[in-house]
Amino acid sequence: MPREKEGNRKTKGAPLPIVTTLQKFLKTYEKHCAQTQTSVCPAIKRDLKTSINNEQILSKARPAHIHISHLTWSEFVLVRPDDSPPSILPVSLEPLLMTVQDECYMLGREISIWGLQLSNPEVARLASLLESKGRACPFTTLKLMDCRMDAWSLGRLGTALQFSSLRSLVLDYCKFGNEEIESIFSGLENNQRLRDLSLRFCGLGPQSGPRLGSAMCQSAVRELHLDGNYLQCSGALGLLRPIAEYVDMQGKDQPATAPPDTRNPPQPFQARQRASSALNQIRKPSGAVTVKTTSGKKKRKKGIKKKIKDLTEAGPWLVKLYLADNGIDGKGKEEENSLLEFTQILTRLIRYSTHLRELDLGNNVLGEAAAADILEALRARKTGKLPVLKITVTPQISSDTFRSIWENSKKSSITRKKKKKSMLLDTCADSSMGNGRGVADQFMDDKLD
Repeated sequence: MPREKEGNRKTKGAPLPIVTTLQKFLKTYEKHCAQTQTSVCPAIKRDLKTSINNEQILSKARPAHIHISHLTWSEFVLVRPDDSPPSILPVSLEPLLMTVQDECYMLGREISIWGLQLSNPEVARLASLLESKGRACPFTTLKLMDCRMDAWSLGRLGTALQFSSLRSLVLDYCKFGNEEIESIFSGLENNQRLRDLSLRFCGLGPQSGPRLGSAMCQSAVRELHLDGNYLQCSGALGLLRPIAEYVDMQGKDQPATAPPDTRNPPQPFQARQRASSALNQIRKPSGAVTVKTTSGKKKRKKGIKKKIKDLTEAGPWLVKLYLADNGIDGKGKEEENSLLEFTQILTRLIRYSTHLRELDLGNNVLGEAAAADILEALRARKTGKLPVLKITVTPQISSDTFRSIWENSKKSSITRKKKKKSMLLDTCADSSMGNGRGVADQFMDDKLD
């Protein structure tokens, strides 16, 4: 009989490695909760025990009022209890972070906190964990939603952003003043790792627009969510102006006949000197990481390419921008002028930006004139063979303009790989409707009516 590989043999009755890991995690978590005089989260305790009994990691946690749930234990969600009596000790973030550090739990990728009043010690420990990067912090996504933090905590978090490995930061429903949000903006400056930023329903006003625009030009953020704020025309204009100026500069630098390179964002002019010096420092010691083995073959150590890949040059690389429900409507004399200038800046981005792929302007009453300018810019973009831009506008415009914007901002249903299938579907749709028009057109007519 062939010998069984030693790595595939399982001792009957022996616990799986994941079971031992989860048992230690739960025990350490309970210990830290007792030491800090806080409550053990009932949901996390229940789900951990279920995973241990089933000898497998739960694929999805059940919803609960108080829970630190997990998706294959890569995501932790901490939520404030809604109906807990005052006699019950509160649920705290600190015991969870202490457990992650003590157990060197590196399977987590996302931590989400809902509706908590975060104390200075909690934020300080969270910031220290983020600053440790890959050595002890596995998290690449941080969500602090409807949380309350004082000015010191926000300043500490902003400082940690500059040194963390976060790819995504969500601060939805956190109310910020001008000084408080400035701490977050400072953490974005020269941040080459953060890709996604969400500040939905944070109470941002017109004065936050220019600061946001400046931060976008000094960071690697590609996806920006600002729904539900009150930037108005002036704030949105301040956000888009520096991005449009870069697009204009990029267009002048490129030959008119050269097709846009949409795969890799070009380096911004202001950052080229910084980029060249930084990359030279990485490339110079290339001989030090290439060694010869005894057989004479060259062996290259890994890690250098990954280091370069993780960093993106700072610059306005916005791919998705969400500005729904921001009071961009031109009401008032000053806002009328701002709306006109905002429309001019916006249409420049639509026409010439090779990076922008999605733009949400829903629930902003731009008016018929602005909608017509957007439609014209979309057609020019299509003529220039730039990537398709998905754009959402309010339906409070004429049905013809709305339909034309929708048609010019959607991808073609016929692609090379699915050409035959798409043509078959169109033929069936035309024959079933009997009027030579497709299903999508009929759907849009029904919506507009």
